[in-house]
Amino acid sequence: MTTLVVCLDRTDDVGRKTGLRSPVVGWEAVRALVTDVGLADPEDSGVNSLLETLRVAQDLRDENEEVVVAVVSGDRESMVSADRAVAKQIDELVATYDPDSAVVVIDSAEDERLVPIVESRVQVDSVDRVVVRQARDIESTYYLLKQFLADEELRQTVLVPIGLTLLVFPILASFLGPAQGAAAITSVIGVFLLYKGFNIDDWIARVAHQVRESLYSGQVSVVTYVVAAGLTLVGLFAGVLGVSSLDDPPGVVIPAMQFAFDAVPWLAMAALTASAGRLLDEAISDEPIRTSFLNLPFIVVSVSLVVRGFSAYFLEEQGVEESFSVPAYEFGVVSNESFAITAGERLALFVVVAIVISLVGARVASYFSGTRNEDEAELADGSGSTIAEPDRESNADIPSELTDGGPETESSPTIDPESDTESDPGE
Repeated sequence: MTTLVVCLDRTDDVGRKTGLRSPVVGWEAVRALVTDVGLADPEDSGVNSLLETLRVAQDLRDENEEVVVAVVSGDRESMVSADRAVAKQIDELVATYDPDSAVVVIDSAEDERLVPIVESRVQVDSVDRVVVRQARDIESTYYLLKQFLADEELRQTVLVPIGLTLLVFPILASFLGPAQGAAAITSVIGVFLLYKGFNIDDWIARVAHQVRESLYSGQVSVVTYVVAAGLTLVGLFAGVLGVSSLDDPPGVVIPAMQFAFDAVPWLAMAALTASAGRLLDEAISDEPIRTSFLNLPFIVVSVSLVVRGFSAYFLEEQGVEESFSVPAYEFGVVSNESFAITAGERLALFVVVAIVISLVGARVASYFSGTRNEDEAELADGSGSTIAEPDRESNADIPSELTDGGPETESSPTIDPESDTESDPGE
């Protein structure tokens, strides 16, 4: 089996730099050509292509194949004359050496156009593309573009938005003006990039899948989530109403504090409702309740108290909210006179109560976690117990059920070492 390892050079760089005419055939001739081309232009990628040709030929020789090494160049006048020159030289090589197959070595997209010419003359088993590492990004752009255009998902993601932009921009520029059209296009592109960058499409698909699964499985959290969404809207509306009731406050701190002061109770109720529904789902299911769901309601209450306390402190210091007063009451023998709590005392009270509630939540979660661990340990002890091993001495006379497959005998004779005679163990 004869294999033709041919290096293609469409623009005749080899002949222009060395003065040699192609085809150049033979191992030693191509090896000398490497030196001539390297001395003429050390930066030429054709040197690497020639060396790759020699390497491929050497590998095939190591596999005991008959190899013919050749370098074929085109013409510098025009692309048509170059292709015809290459076709003529390939015909001469095929007629002289009659190869069964060929391995084509190229170093650029320009040389790759000659591959069909070789394929029409001889069977091509492989096309070896040589890409120089120093120029890998530049030389491989052509192949990357081919792969990009072959990928349907990439085409839809990149080419479709660019095409829509090029079509819509002239229309917007005609009706709204160039500046407004460019602003609208860049805004849409920015939203699209953020949409893809944050994987919002995956998040929406995941949420839709969870909602569908929750609806089909009849979970309580579906109802509580809807109620929580309604309470969230009420809280936002209450916060906006609170901010609108202010009389032209300076800056943004006071409106932000007023919004938090009015919205936090409703937002806290929304979070508690959602967590309660999730907690009920965990309680209904067969699996044990996770400690995170037990601790979540306490954390929500603690955080809402802290935010409420700080917002009230700032509003009271600015005179927007009045100081909190404890009314007088009388309960049996216990009575109390009315007194006012300052802003600092009120903030400290909220913070202390929030810390206490968070500690209680941690304690409750740890208690249920410890109970669950004890139950799991008891279950493991109950299911992992083993039957006590019978006494070997007491069961020494019990015959074994394991046999070697041979015939069973009632008894086997024993030999007395003193008398060298066989005795029946039953005697």
